[in-house]
Amino acid sequence: MLCGSEVKSVRNGQVSLEEAFARIDAGEVFLYGCHISPYEQAGSQNHDPARPRKLLLHRREIRRLIGRVREKGQTLVPLGLYFNSRGLAKVDLALAKGKRSYDKRETIRKRDQERDLARALGG
Repeated sequence: MLCGSEVKSVRNGQVSLEEAFARIDAGEVFLYGCHISPYEQAGSQNHDPARPRKLLLHRREIRRLIGRVREKGQTLVPLGLYFNSRGLAKVDLALAKGKRSYDKRETIRKRDQERDLARALGG
């Protein structure tokens, strides 16, 4: 559910889903962490850029997601935001599993090795 100034900002491409996630609260799905920049021409009618936004889903879809999210380590992540042919804003949601601690250590190790190699070649 977006207000008018949010729709204008999304159409201008002023939206960031980088730290966004979805959560199910009391049988409703909300999008948190999605930053939609204020619309310049809205003036005093502007919106809060980081407010939680309710996602409109069918009850059957919400029930299916509740069952999947209850599994350990599963979370809802938005992949993209687009407008369909009828002009409605849609969010692509995906179920994602968190990284394990040994995967994180491996990623950090690779990043350190690449940094050391870049330093050796650069200087």
